[in-house]
Amino acid sequence: MDESLRAQIDSNLSHLDSLIRRGRRLREALATDPVDKSALVANRAWQQDIGVAINQLSGGSKAHWLARAFSEAFLMRTTSGQVIEAVAPAEIVERLVGVLDQAVISLSRMADGQSASGSPQAAPPPHRFDFVRNPDLRPILEQAYPDGRRALEQGNFGLALVAYCGILETIVTDALENRNLTKLPVDGSSLGKITDWPFETRLAVAESAGLISSGWARLPDIARKYRDFTDAEQILKAQVSEHDARRAMQVLHVVMRDLDPGR
Repeated sequence: MDESLRAQIDSNLSHLDSLIRRGRRLREALATDPVDKSALVANRAWQQDIGVAINQLSGGSKAHWLARAFSEAFLMRTTSGQVIEAVAPAEIVERLVGVLDQAVISLSRMADGQSASGSPQAAPPPHRFDFVRNPDLRPILEQAYPDGRRALEQGNFGLALVAYCGILETIVTDALENRNLTKLPVDGSSLGKITDWPFETRLAVAESAGLISSGWARLPDIARKYRDFTDAEQILKAQVSEHDARRAMQVLHVVMRDLDPGR
């Protein structure tokens, strides 16, 4: 990928991360006091900034899936499809943060060389693990994903990073075992049991075998060492940043799409 394009994508991802952080703080404030004047003013400014970002990412097209998702976020409907007139501000904020998360996923795919024209909304939610071959793992993963998201929302970035990396390692290991890969695809060197491989080795071999793309390389260094955190105290001492946790989440989403192209 052209370096200027990658720099632009990284800049957009950084801006989206900033908007998401602002949204989380606003949601908490408005959930506590829906008529807080300062929070409402900040909310309007935040929504305007989102509109500018969405307009830029969608090329000014209102027909673009991202622009449509942005508009739909303001329309709450009943099960029969009728628009709900009164909606709590915190709920609108939560829906807009969801739109920003979709934009992050799409840009992450673009950074990985995949097409970003399709809407993530057109596929099942990113926390479904039906593509995992081992059925015993699916309910565990289904629980781990919201646990990670909850930790991220509560500011427990270390716990969120460990959850996302654990999911990432599990689904990649499942894919490797399904292909019965015990040797390096390049030179045929034996690596022994897959379960004995280091985290990065599993990801690198999965890429070499064509199971996943190079998107995993965007994992921050601290995420690659997540196995070193054996207890909560070590996680706290590691001082994981929100950026690290969100980057781990983004990489997880990209790898999930690699392993389940129809998603």
